[in-house]
Amino acid sequence: MASQACTAARALVASAHRITVLTGAGVSTDSGIPDYRDPDGPWTRDADAGRGSSLEVYASDPVARRLSWHTKLTSPVWTAQPNAAHRALVELERSGRLRTVITQNIDGLHQKAGSDPHRVLEVHGTLHTTVCLGCGATGPMRDALKRVAEGEEDPDCLRCRGILKSATISFGQHLDAEVLRRARLAALDCDVLLVAGTSLSVQPAAGLVPLAARAGAEVIICNAEPTPYDDVAAVVLHEPVGDVLPDLSSVPPSGGGTFSSWGDPSTWS
Repeated sequence: MASQACTAARALVASAHRITVLTGAGVSTDSGIPDYRDPDGPWTRDADAGRGSSLEVYASDPVARRLSWHTKLTSPVWTAQPNAAHRALVELERSGRLRTVITQNIDGLHQKAGSDPHRVLEVHGTLHTTVCLGCGATGPMRDALKRVAEGEEDPDCLRCRGILKSATISFGQHLDAEVLRRARLAALDCDVLLVAGTSLSVQPAAGLVPLAARAGAEVIICNAEPTPYDDVAAVVLHEPVGDVLPDLSSVPPSGGGTFSSWGDPSTWS
């Protein structure tokens, strides 16, 4: 990685004290998790595969729920391992410069790689937890999937017999207001926003990029294809994220040494 853009990105990371990272599906594809919106993704190849991603359809159609549970049971998420991009962000965090990872991914691979869970904001929720649409009770996804594997096609809530779903944000469902508040704060309070593996086509996550830029942050975008926000970025890289993030994480601070931690982001107000 010796291009002028790569050199500029390295310089920005070297001088940064507060880095916020925004990640998308492209960060997890090297772990064997497909981008569901990709032209070759499962939602494109099978029109029924994505029906359960609509909250209205999921809540009203038992057939869609059964298909959704079967899809979850065989999801590559359960066997996926963190890749070089995930591990690079852990190293950047350990250097004291990475403050927050805002991810659109639901696979939990940032935490599995070793990222501090308090510093990972999952704006689209997580596949590792279930939630009842009736009483709001939550639980481990593995417990629900065990029931599916044992023959329950549409497991319900054991507390109230309500409809059970993954704790992911479905189409037609509001994002978690507190997670979104913390994500906006992280975008406002960084000197570098590093965007990796996302087309920036989904709001409100994509809107964090101009928000950070207006607040004075330098924006680095690394994605295979152009994004709608390339014009606000200081640096745009079309290199693989599995190459870019390890390279950037290896850049030492321009002043030498490491920066101190900023404490637990869950306590920010």
